[in-house]
Amino acid sequence: MPQQENSPLILGTERIGKLLKNYAIPGIIAMTASSLYNIADSIFIGQGVGPLAISGLALTFPFMNLAAAFGTLVGVGASTVVSVKLGQKDYEGANKALGNVVVLNLIIGLCFTFASLSFLDPILRFFGAGDATLPYAHSYMKVILFGNAVTHMYFGLNAVMRSSGHPRKAMYATLLSVFINIILNPLFIFGLGWGIKGSALATVISQCISLGWLLFHFSNPKELLHFKKGIYTLKAEYAKPILAIGLSPFLMNLCACLVVLLINRGLKEYGGDLAIGAYGLVNRIIFLFLMVVMGLNQGMQPIAGYNFGALHYHRVTEVTKLTIVWATGVCTLGYIVCNLFPTHIIHAFTRDAELTSAAVYGMHIAFGVFPTVGFQMVSSNFFMSIGMPKQAILLSLTRQLLFLIPGLLILPSLLGIAGVWLSLPVSDSAAFLLALFLFIRQIRKFKKAEAAQGQKP
Repeated sequence: MPQQENSPLILGTERIGKLLKNYAIPGIIAMTASSLYNIADSIFIGQGVGPLAISGLALTFPFMNLAAAFGTLVGVGASTVVSVKLGQKDYEGANKALGNVVVLNLIIGLCFTFASLSFLDPILRFFGAGDATLPYAHSYMKVILFGNAVTHMYFGLNAVMRSSGHPRKAMYATLLSVFINIILNPLFIFGLGWGIKGSALATVISQCISLGWLLFHFSNPKELLHFKKGIYTLKAEYAKPILAIGLSPFLMNLCACLVVLLINRGLKEYGGDLAIGAYGLVNRIIFLFLMVVMGLNQGMQPIAGYNFGALHYHRVTEVTKLTIVWATGVCTLGYIVCNLFPTHIIHAFTRDAELTSAAVYGMHIAFGVFPTVGFQMVSSNFFMSIGMPKQAILLSLTRQLLFLIPGLLILPSLLGIAGVWLSLPVSDSAAFLLALFLFIRQIRKFKKAEAAQGQKP
C-alpha cells in the first residue's frame, strides 16, 4: 500500500518531533477551542443570566463528568485499538473496530439518556442543588441529555478519525462545533431570551452539525477506514479491548464525578452557593490549560499506539518524553498566569464582588503545584496508548480515590473551606510521585526489550 501524506503509515517512519507537531497542534487547537467555548458558555450565562446561574451550571459538572465517563469508555479505547491495528497492518480489524464504535456509542448513549432523564431532579439534588440553583441546573441538563447519544457518537468518531491519519480533519470537526456554538449562544441567551436552556441547546445543535460532517467523512469508500457492511456486529475481540482500554478514562471521569460532588458539598457547607460558583469558574480556567495537555495527548496517542504495535519501542519512548516536556511547559505557564492575574481573569465572567473574592482565593490554592499535573496526565495517556489499561487505571484512580477523596473528607473538617481547596494540590503532589515511579519502570522495560531485539536505544 502506498504511503500517502495523510496515511497512518508515516507514524512509523517520520521524525517524532515533526509527527508530534503535526498531530498535536490540531488536537491542541481543537481542545483549546472546545475549552474556550465552555468558558464562553460561562461568560454568556454569568453576564446574561446571573451569578446563581453560574452556580447552577457548576452543579451540572459532576453530571457532565458522568456522561463523559461513558463517552470516553468507547472513544478513548477505540482510538487506541485502531492505532494498534493500523500499526499491525490489520486494516480489516481497524474497520471492524470502527463499526463497533458506532454500535457501542448508540447503545450506551441512549441507555444513559433514558436513565438520567427518569431521575433528573433527584440526581441534581444529590449533587448539591438547592431550591435557588435547581431550576438552572435542571433546564441545562435536560437539553444536554436529549443530545447525549449525539455527543457520544461525535466524540467517538472524532477520536477514530484522528487515529486513522486525519488529525486536521478531526480538528476541523471540533472547530466547526465551537464556531456554531459561539454564534448560537448569545443569540439564544440574549437575542431570544432562552437563558441557560439556550446555552445547552446551542451546544447540542453544534455537535449535531459536526457529527453530520464526521458521518459524511466515514461514508467515503476511498478512506482507509469507512462504513461498510459487516462491521457493525459487536464482537468480543474488538468490543472487549475497546472497553478495557477505555475503562481507565471511564473510571477517571467517574471518580471526577464523585470528587466534584464532594467538592460541591464541602463548598456549600462552608461557603454557600456562591462558593460552588467560584469552583465552577476556577475549574473552567484549569480546564483551559488541561485541554492543551489533552491536545498534546491526542497527538501523542496515535504515534505511541502505532509504534507500540509495530514494536518500535524507542519511538514510543521518544514521543512520550517530548510530550511530557511540552505538557509541563503548558502547566507552568498556567501556574504563572493564574497567580499573577487572578482578578482580571475572574472579571471576564462576573463583576460580583463576593463571587470574585471566593474564586480568586480558590485559584491561588488550586494552582499550587499545577506544573506537575502535565506529567501525570501524559503518564496515564502513555499507558492507555500502548494498551496497558491496568497501569492507566491505577494512575487515574489513586490520584482521586486514594489521595483526593480522603483529603476532601478529612481536610475540610480541620480547615474549613481552605481544606476543600487544599485537597487539590495535596493529591496532585502524591499522584505525581506515583506516576514518576511507574513511568520510569516501564521505560526501563522498553530498554530491555530494545536490547533483546537489537533496536536503536
